[in-house]
Amino acid sequence: MQTNIPNSLFCFVFTLFFSLVLYPQEIENTSIPVQAEKDSIAPALQADEISRQLQQQDTTQTDTIKKPQFLTDIVTYTATDYMRLSPKENKMYLYNEARIVYGDMTIEAGLIIIDNVKNEVFAYGIEDSTGVYTQTPVFTQAQRTVEPDSIRFNFDTERALVYNSRTQEAEFNVKGMVTKRENDSVYFMKNVRFTTSEDVDDPEYFFYARRIKFVPDKKIVSGLVNMYIADVPTPLGLPFGYFPLTDEETSGFIIPSFGDSQFGYNLQNGGYYFAISDYADLLALGSYYTNGTYNLELTSNYAKRYRFRGNFSMRYEKRFNSQRGFPDFSESSSYNIRWSHSQDAKANPSSRFSASVNLGSSEYYQESINQSNTGNFLNNTLSSSVSYSKTFEGEPQVNLSLAARHSQNTRTQSINMSLPTMQLSMSRIYPFAPSVGAKKGLFQNINLQYSLRAENQIETTDSLFFKPEMFRDAKLGAQHSVPLSTNFKLFKYLSVSTGTSYEETWVSRTFQQSYDPTLNEVVRDTISGFDSYRTYNFNASMGTTLYGLKSFGKDKKIQAIRHVMRPSVSYSLNPGFDEFYDTYERPGRMNPDQIELVDYSRFDGTLYGAPGRNFSSSVGLSISNTLEAKVTSKDSTATEPKKVTLLNNFSMSTSYNLAGDSLRLSPIALRGSIPVVKNKLDINFGGNLDIYALNNNSRRIDKLNIENGGSLFRLTNGSVNFGYSFSSKDFEGGEEEDDDELENETYRNGGRKDDLFGKGMGPDGELFEEDAFEGDERENEDAWYNYKIPWDLRLAYSLNYSNSARQNEISAHSLMFTGNIELAPKWKIGVSSGYDIVNQGFTFTQLRFQRDLNSWMMSFNWVPFSNRKSWNFLIRIKANVLSDIKYEKRRERDRQL
Repeated sequence: MQTNIPNSLFCFVFTLFFSLVLYPQEIENTSIPVQAEKDSIAPALQADEISRQLQQQDTTQTDTIKKPQFLTDIVTYTATDYMRLSPKENKMYLYNEARIVYGDMTIEAGLIIIDNVKNEVFAYGIEDSTGVYTQTPVFTQAQRTVEPDSIRFNFDTERALVYNSRTQEAEFNVKGMVTKRENDSVYFMKNVRFTTSEDVDDPEYFFYARRIKFVPDKKIVSGLVNMYIADVPTPLGLPFGYFPLTDEETSGFIIPSFGDSQFGYNLQNGGYYFAISDYADLLALGSYYTNGTYNLELTSNYAKRYRFRGNFSMRYEKRFNSQRGFPDFSESSSYNIRWSHSQDAKANPSSRFSASVNLGSSEYYQESINQSNTGNFLNNTLSSSVSYSKTFEGEPQVNLSLAARHSQNTRTQSINMSLPTMQLSMSRIYPFAPSVGAKKGLFQNINLQYSLRAENQIETTDSLFFKPEMFRDAKLGAQHSVPLSTNFKLFKYLSVSTGTSYEETWVSRTFQQSYDPTLNEVVRDTISGFDSYRTYNFNASMGTTLYGLKSFGKDKKIQAIRHVMRPSVSYSLNPGFDEFYDTYERPGRMNPDQIELVDYSRFDGTLYGAPGRNFSSSVGLSISNTLEAKVTSKDSTATEPKKVTLLNNFSMSTSYNLAGDSLRLSPIALRGSIPVVKNKLDINFGGNLDIYALNNNSRRIDKLNIENGGSLFRLTNGSVNFGYSFSSKDFEGGEEEDDDELENETYRNGGRKDDLFGKGMGPDGELFEEDAFEGDERENEDAWYNYKIPWDLRLAYSLNYSNSARQNEISAHSLMFTGNIELAPKWKIGVSSGYDIVNQGFTFTQLRFQRDLNSWMMSFNWVPFSNRKSWNFLIRIKANVLSDIKYEKRRERDRQL
């Protein structure tokens, strides 16, 4: 989060000096005082010879004062060219690829000098044959590395100076001109620059601090810090800073961003971040506009490894249009609650709890001042589900689930809720199955189940949400179901299944109806109390699979065609339950002088409705077809022909009502798909054909359409749709990459994964596409022109035809598309749009432009027309720890409150 920025900016100091704390101990214990010789130049010696001479030259008598021993590990040192001991200078020289190792600490340099007179150690680089300064010191401890130009350390004062140190901490690359170790607990740095740019010596930008005081594990105090862009100082900075140090999450303030809109000047998304614990956090944000408009937001993330994880957010907005006292002044409010919770599958295999909640005001996404996600406002529904399930092992196995569900239409502002729904089911029981072996025949396959569904259903509107009126008309009920079925083979090739089902329905109230002559209307009285009804039915079905094969020869391009046909016939019987129906008298509608009897059921309007009154006996017919071909493969090394699907699951179905007086045959439903490009493009189609004609009122009559002067079948409706996505990678070969991870952020914040409604956007107008340029390793990365020009395109086509009442019209016809093209390695543009052919206009259109500026990123998002017309320009540092350092300019859409 943004509150971690101060610690991230300066935690590199901790790395640098902590690595130097133990370094002096290593040097002090390896530099033993020696007596000077008359020779000015000592010969180059091997390591074992140096050790031998040191032992001979040591004339120090036994001291009565015990000196502290610092060495706790073996010290080893090496050098490629030589290791030379100078008794006259009382120095040891390690030259060319010099290396000293002590414990987990290592220092490497071109030249390392140990001076026993000054009690100091020096590490330098060396010049190569071309005069270039190379082999600069590298100090490593564990995984920490510091790369200065030189190091100087004094044994007596235990102070160190490090010149032009370079190190990396988190996302920062750091370079300090001079670093001074005062003692074990205080360090100072001078002229420090830190940046997220890869090149710390020539960065695109950096932050420059004149002086820094560092106390390990406690605090950092700095002087003036300001920002440089291309070596040019900017007014962005802080006069001083105090930053506490901790290894844990840190609470802190969130700096708001400044802007202006139709609501006035504003401060957006400022607040405080609470690091509650290692398992949870809380972010509190708010925005304020000068006309009084404001919004508040609480967001929390929580997780416990191997148990669960989730996030919660709650947003509230209060909007004021115009100014108080003006005739066009108005005010409105909205809210939105989102909760996502998932349980690790290994936490408890027999029970599971999950939640996916998105509820609130219907106008929130349409009118929100702090939410620009196009996928959300183009979506007309909000839905939620919170569920718990438990499995009781045993024979039979019992499954229990409890769920609360919510569905909301943002257009009609209607809300349907189930608070709660309980489902109890028992696994199948085969009472006549053999104890060993497979079940055979009709008798052994007899099985039964039991299931219970109970729920409390609420239908309300946005204005009554969570008000007492919301619960007044709640529908409470339960339904028990006991299906009994069996299956067997008939004549070896026919699969037959048959069964019956018994259902019992419980309700908490019923409705009594009567006619009131005084009011001249039907009066409906609510009768509270338990009531129930029972129903049963019978069903049977029979099907088989037929194969047809036509071979043309292995030398042909099309070697064979196979036709797979699956016909089936079914029968269902549903008795009529007249005993649950009553009548009342009322004046006739056509002739008031006559009495008319009206039938009704007291269960009308209950949760599961009234049982069927009419007896029905119907036969269902269906046939499914698949057409495949064997085609000679283009690959000469292939040993088998390639299988190609020509027609996939083309089905026809209808039913015939044996108990009906007229219109016995239902419309014939046609469904299927034609594969055009394997795993890429399938054309899906469907339609309904009716054999009955229409009268002058466009109603079906018991007369064949062909007898009424028409064709054999009348097309009542039809549809064709397909989706196709392809890219430059399809023409390059190789495996395709999975884009689901890149799309998860957009999908999680609303909308569709295919971006046909445009890319998702966050509260600051930034596209959920930060890593658009990452992971593309190209040889011409720094070139002005990208010779490959990667691109991708997604298409969605839809056509709906309606003719159920002679309207003979295309009700919906549209083509939508979204695409991206990378003109250069660091330039990317994209568009999402479509065309409504029926209304002859473009659908929601979004244009996107993105530029990778190495350490920076720049984006421009433009909606050129519609009531969402707007644009947003953003340039910011790519690193997450500095994401608040940005420049943003936007033109918000015109809002109609």
